[in-house]
Amino acid sequence: MLPILLSEGANGVLILKILGIKILIGIIAGFLIDLILRKNYKNEKEEDIEDLCEHEHCHCEEGIWKSAIKHTVNVLVYILIISLIINIIIKMIGEETLGGLILNKPILGALIAGLIGLIPNCASSVILTQLYLSGVLKLSLMIGGLLINAGVGLLVLFKVNHHPKQNIKIVLTLYAIGTISAIVLQFFEMKGLL
Repeated sequence: MLPILLSEGANGVLILKILGIKILIGIIAGFLIDLILRKNYKNEKEEDIEDLCEHEHCHCEEGIWKSAIKHTVNVLVYILIISLIINIIIKMIGEETLGGLILNKPILGALIAGLIGLIPNCASSVILTQLYLSGVLKLSLMIGGLLINAGVGLLVLFKVNHHPKQNIKIVLTLYAIGTISAIVLQFFEMKGLL
């Protein structure tokens, strides 16, 4: 988002506003999640790095450099393959088609912007920002989608964490935070406060 806004010569005040809103929502969501889930995770056993190394068969005991390179290459190959597939799908659908699904549809737009934000690479961030800059997307919807986007973080999560239920809970939590934030921000937008 930030490189695109800067390259398009976006107003510095707008950039600071977007970053400030994202930081504020992140802090509020983090505190709420911590308050809600703190009791559930007190007794849960944390996984050790040895569990990951054993599953990946990287032989960490033989040296950190060899295992670090092996982990990096494994994740990189995974990310490249998935990103290639996602980029092909986005090119087939088209950014304009995605923008048309969102335009002038407050709640549905927030849900669809959230789905775009779930695309696990920087393509979704680029799409959402360009749609906003071209006037197809409202600021609130762009921020909602960007809140959900974790870059390739979700790919790494699903590659490394072998607890599908936990992964799905994390993705659904991200999606809920982004879409609810987009809906609330639309209210502020309608009142001229955003």
